Amino acid sequence: MEAFSDGVIAILITIMVLQLRQPHGSDFAALRSSFPSLLAYVLSFVNIAIYWINHHHLLKAVPTVTGGMLWSNLNLLFWLSLFPFATAWMSENGFAATTVAVYGAVLALAAVAYYILQTVIVAANGPDSRLRGVIGRDLKGKLSLASYVVTIPLAFAWRWGSIAIMVAISISWFIPDRRVEYYVKTISNSQASD
Repeated sequence: MEAFSDGVIAILITIMVLQLRQPHGSDFAALRSSFPSLLAYVLSFVNIAIYWINHHHLLKAVPTVTGGMLWSNLNLLFWLSLFPFATAWMSENGFAATTVAVYGAVLALAAVAYYILQTVIVAANGPDSRLRGVIGRDLKGKLSLASYVVTIPLAFAWRWGSIAIMVAISISWFIPDRRVEYYVKTISNSQASD
């Protein structure tokens, strides 16, 4: 599951970089015309990177993979696969309100999919699992999801405010979830000592 997901995510990043608008000219002024494309790419690259890192740590905590985990993972990959489309549409249209709202919807639905995957993995580990305790109530994840939902209608009133919220959420997740990272490290250390 992890290797397949890594491959899909690598392809998504490749597709996005191929959609970057090339500047017409060789000076820095020509680079300005590519700014919307580059800004959208950076935002999407960071978001996909954040999902990949947290996904990687989460899957390290999985002793066995179930069918529910596979389907939940495919659900997440589906929403992540829409990033290149939403990114290109938003950048090609100068961050028009509708495109920013759609981008916010893709972010929100990817967050819902990650939450579902996390919930399925925690449930498969049992009601008394240490992973459940490590993840806890996941306030950061729920607050991020709620914020993504807010960006959708906000895009029609103030699109740059909507984008600012998206950037702020990305910054808040830039450092991986230390609780899960610590849990994975603990599992690795205990397996090494056995």
